[in-house]
Amino acid sequence: RDAWLRTPLTPGEMVTAQSALVEREAPESSTTDEELAGRRAANGSGNAASTPDYGEKKLPQALIIGVKKGGTRALLEAIRVHPDVRAVGVEPHFFDRNYEKGLEWYRNVMPKTLDGQLTMEKTPSYFVTNEAPKRIHSMAKDIKLIVVVRNPVTRAISDYTQTLSKKPEIPTFEVLAFKNRTLGLIDASWSAIRIGIYALHLENWLQYFPLSQILFVSGERLIVDPAGEMAKVQDFLGLKRVVTEKHFYFNKTKGFPCLKKPEDSSAPRCLGKSKGRTHPRIDPDVIHRLRKFYKPFNMMFYQMTGQDFQWEQEEGDK
Repeated sequence: RDAWLRTPLTPGEMVTAQSALVEREAPESSTTDEELAGRRAANGSGNAASTPDYGEKKLPQALIIGVKKGGTRALLEAIRVHPDVRAVGVEPHFFDRNYEKGLEWYRNVMPKTLDGQLTMEKTPSYFVTNEAPKRIHSMAKDIKLIVVVRNPVTRAISDYTQTLSKKPEIPTFEVLAFKNRTLGLIDASWSAIRIGIYALHLENWLQYFPLSQILFVSGERLIVDPAGEMAKVQDFLGLKRVVTEKHFYFNKTKGFPCLKKPEDSSAPRCLGKSKGRTHPRIDPDVIHRLRKFYKPFNMMFYQMTGQDFQWEQEEGDK
């Protein structure tokens, strides 16, 4: 399993890579038609074995619906390596911010595909949008949904760190996390905290979709065993296991995996400055209270999904 960690990398082999733990989401502002068109052109078609400009635009058959700061960009970049997958590089935000534009607008955002190719997009805010499950179900009730989840405590700190980098004047994490610090009352209305109450959001989705149509990917395992997690994703999507160990290389400087696409001639790149931001130091008592707050919700989430993500065990090891 650790063989890929030691794989040497030649400069020409390293390309765009995204990390599960150092996720960067799209800007908060709404996506306009012009932005989408421009960014699609800039992003190109999405995968190494690029499909020529024919085929037709279809509504997606699979969506990465969450979670913010979980590792959705890492997953999208890895699955786009697959020749049978075509994905939009930018987050369309159709089911939360652009729904009034209609399905034809949404279809037009998608890349062209050939028969047998899968169309995908990712917008992590869907998972926490109340209207999203119903809207998606009315488009395609048999759609496949992928959710990348991560320890909600580290996810919240990562979320705060991203906001802090854009707005240095915001209050400290501790101030925002509590309604009453003395009583230890967590402010669950703060989005950085609320997003991590996965069981609450999942309940909403299970009203419209069976568990068999939802795959939960571990953001932590996406870093330590990217090929293993990608095997599950490809199986879930009904794809051949094309993305394997040979596509990953562990960058010791960055501290996470990078994607290798040896057949790609683009300049070697790994993660940019917006990835791997150093988290501010948070008072250990605040971390402890947050763990206690999330624990019952985590247990409920494990029970609902039939998967134990071992976030408590991971914390106990620290």
